[in-house]
Amino acid sequence: MNAVAVIIGGVVGAILRYWLSELPYRYLGPYFPYGTLLVNTLGAFVIGFLWGISEVITIRPFARSMIFIGMIGSFTTFSTFMLETFNLLREGEFQYALLNFLVSNFLGLAFVFLGYLLSVAFLTAWR
Repeated sequence: MNAVAVIIGGVVGAILRYWLSELPYRYLGPYFPYGTLLVNTLGAFVIGFLWGISEVITIRPFARSMIFIGMIGSFTTFSTFMLETFNLLREGEFQYALLNFLVSNFLGLAFVFLGYLLSVAFLTAWR
């Protein structure tokens, strides 16, 4: 049954990733992997927020698998991030590779933390 949850969440996450990752390129150009940065930081925020909520509100195993493994797992794109960073290095774009690596990792961790803190504040206000 958990496999079905992962499949359902995976489809939703993959579609959301496709739509959202294309948006920045329309406005900012193709020179930096803005779309991957967007989905990774947004995914980090969402997983932090939902994890904070799940520490107070019980999330059933089916929904937990669907959300955390399926949806967020297919939405965030660590392997794509690594490939884009690798390609920037191969193309001699060392400054962009370093920028992508540092900003993505820093923002990813910061957004997990921010999402978690906001979920705690939300739950505190909700009680």
